[in-house]
Amino acid sequence: MDSLLARGRYAFLVFLLLGVATAYASDPLPRARPEDVGLSSERLQNLTTALKRYTDDGRIAGSVALVARRGKVVYLEAFGQRDREARAPMRTDSMFRIASQTKAIVTVGAMMLVEQGKILLSDPVSKYLPEFKETTVAVPKDGGGYDVVKAKRPITIRDLLTHTAGIGYGEGTAAEEWKKAGIQGWYFADRNEPIAATVSRMAALPNDAQPGEKWVYGYGIDIIGAVIEKASGMPLDVYLRTNITAPLGMTDTAFYVPSDKKDRLTVVYSAKPTGGGLERAPNPGARVGQGAYVEGPRKAFSGGAGFISTAGDYARFLQMMLNNGELDGKRLLSRKTVELMTTDHMGDVSFRPGQGFGLGFSVVKDVGLRGEHGSVGEYGWGGAYHSTYWVDPKEQLIVVYLTQLNPAGEIDDYGKLRALVYESIVD
Repeated sequence: MDSLLARGRYAFLVFLLLGVATAYASDPLPRARPEDVGLSSERLQNLTTALKRYTDDGRIAGSVALVARRGKVVYLEAFGQRDREARAPMRTDSMFRIASQTKAIVTVGAMMLVEQGKILLSDPVSKYLPEFKETTVAVPKDGGGYDVVKAKRPITIRDLLTHTAGIGYGEGTAAEEWKKAGIQGWYFADRNEPIAATVSRMAALPNDAQPGEKWVYGYGIDIIGAVIEKASGMPLDVYLRTNITAPLGMTDTAFYVPSDKKDRLTVVYSAKPTGGGLERAPNPGARVGQGAYVEGPRKAFSGGAGFISTAGDYARFLQMMLNNGELDGKRLLSRKTVELMTTDHMGDVSFRPGQGFGLGFSVVKDVGLRGEHGSVGEYGWGGAYHSTYWVDPKEQLIVVYLTQLNPAGEIDDYGKLRALVYESIVD
């Protein structure tokens, strides 16, 4: 009997140890107590209280927030529900449509090709996509309508990466022409054609501004995705998986959701235009709907807005950037390339008060002028489904905040998130 009890205790101990090991292995980065890295557990509780209130009040269905400092995760919490109708709780490993947060990852992919000597930032896009050799611009006329004029110069790779190519999302001056071409909005998951074919048709359509003269947010990084395919000789999904997501251990980041993970994909909700509250977005629904990320043609790899990911996966990507291009012994970029990416490239081009734009990220230049907590040199961006992230090199800080809310309506969670993260710094 004693030996049976001893074996039972041993088996139970092994079970506990395996459980601990499994839990540790699932963490995106090493864990630490907030106090170990100069943060206050007590003050971080204010963040929990604030984010929970948004789900309790029905302004957000669910969210996941992650805070890491000095390479250690000190805060990873899930709030609300992944699917309200099914009463499925949000989990810290729930999968989100990260939309434009895809852009930073694809920009890294492009810069890896720069480091390999396969492309240059100064290269004309037409070197890889000949249809972009001569582009046009729609110039509004007094009294309505517009003229179509030739671009003053070729669009370059750098123009695309900084969103100064003049290419929008097909909703500018020549919106009707873009609509007739079937290219409008940022959603591509339901398209039954490769992204390169869609991009090829963009080249013939009038753009919103002359290259290099204005910051215009749009299809630039989708076009970069097509350039990557040409320069690397690989489909974009294979290239990104081989060179970025697999080396970084981003096992839940892809353009489409594997069938065995579909129950982790969060549901999209929309803020009601009147009366408050949320409503489930259409299914599949173009642009703000649930989308064809599980059941779909799986052909259109949108470098500008296509990825599904988790807070943990995205934190690993950002930690690589904060580490000047390296994570866990895997180097993707050099320190000087990261510096170039996180430096303002706008020059005389207007962007936002206190901020510039680099290669893939907005960059803080003046904290006071921006008027929010942060640091000079901080960089980040967000996504159309009301997600956001930033990296603060001065504070060695990473923040990832994921929701699935589009349109978001009047909600101030971004401001609360930022203020409450920074007020928790006590060193």
